Amino acid sequence: MNAMRRGALYLMLTVAALAVLFPLLVMLSTSLKPLDEVTNGSLFALPQDPTLDAWRKAWGSACISGQCSGLSVWFANSFAIVIPALFGSLALGAITGYALSLRSSRWSDLLFAALLIGLFIPPQVTLYPMIVLVREMGLFGSLPGLVFVHLVWGLAFVTLLFRNFFLSVPRDLLKSARVDGAGFLATFWYVLLPLSLPVAAVALVLQFTYIWNDFLLGLTFAGPGRQPVTVALNTLAGSQFGAQEHNVNMAATVIAALPTILVYFLSGRLFVRGIAAGAVKG
Repeated sequence: MNAMRRGALYLMLTVAALAVLFPLLVMLSTSLKPLDEVTNGSLFALPQDPTLDAWRKAWGSACISGQCSGLSVWFANSFAIVIPALFGSLALGAITGYALSLRSSRWSDLLFAALLIGLFIPPQVTLYPMIVLVREMGLFGSLPGLVFVHLVWGLAFVTLLFRNFFLSVPRDLLKSARVDGAGFLATFWYVLLPLSLPVAAVALVLQFTYIWNDFLLGLTFAGPGRQPVTVALNTLAGSQFGAQEHNVNMAATVIAALPTILVYFLSGRLFVRGIAAGAVKG
């Protein structure tokens, strides 16, 4: 009976994995086909004469918003947005979560409740007030303005993750650090931060995925020529006249998704450890 249950479980997991991977396999297969093979053949057929021409065009010569330089420029824009927004939200969220986990008072509880409320407000609701705020700061239509918006939106989520994790740390460990003369920042830097690598990996993967895949905020707050790769990908797929170059579109889609896949593979073990350690538990 156990063998049958195990076999049924493996079968279900295999079917689920194939269902998830099937669109990616179709995109990869289509991106390796010449355009005439895509047009005249089946979308699900394997490439008969594989070529990387679609990948080269998607990266370096596809025309997007009047620039025939492919996704390379927009790729650099996305990294210029993601890196400061990601590490800024991680740093601020970690220190804020640490502060909120130290004591329970009326004001800290109110602040935490406000952060929780912020998690459930969709960006579309606060889009106009955020536009006004960023405009008054003189950052609208710039990369720093978009970085600021992503940092603000990620702060509540990252703070929640770190606060819940720090609450699970034994209080005796913090008391021992204080007895040894460690202050607020020293306890955070030398004691709690090394322990929080799993939850930091969870926050990093989820925040990187959210910021990299964002379309609405990038379209709204970044000016022309400074928008992320997701906006360029939408423009590429929707601005072609005549026959659609599906192989180039598929190659561009895979290229745009590669960083998130790479981040997950590089931090996969820490991510799973963070989930198992209760990084997302309330």
